[in-house]
Amino acid sequence: MEVSLTWPVRKENVVALQRAEIRMVRWMCGVKLKDRLPSKELRERLGIDDIALVLQQNTLRWYGHVLRKDDDDLVKKCMEYEIQGSRPRGRTKRTWREVV
Repeated sequence: MEVSLTWPVRKENVVALQRAEIRMVRWMCGVKLKDRLPSKELRERLGIDDIALVLQQNTLRWYGHVLRKDDDDLVKKCMEYEIQGSRPRGRTKRTWREVV
């Protein structure tokens, strides 16, 4: 989970994590797909949140941590650094700051 704090998470990454998570939740509860129990109910049984919500909370917690740092801190300087030059053609990749 530590990496999720600093890299911009794509929709496809979140979907893959959600699929893996729900498979593990069903396995832990001993429930098959044939039982047709909603994922939300199974998560409530185990007392866990959706992985997408957890990723968002971790990212925002890291962002708040960095904002509270001193202005001369290297991590904070890196967040405020603007790269010079033009970006490649096509749809540009979202930066971490755009995701937050």
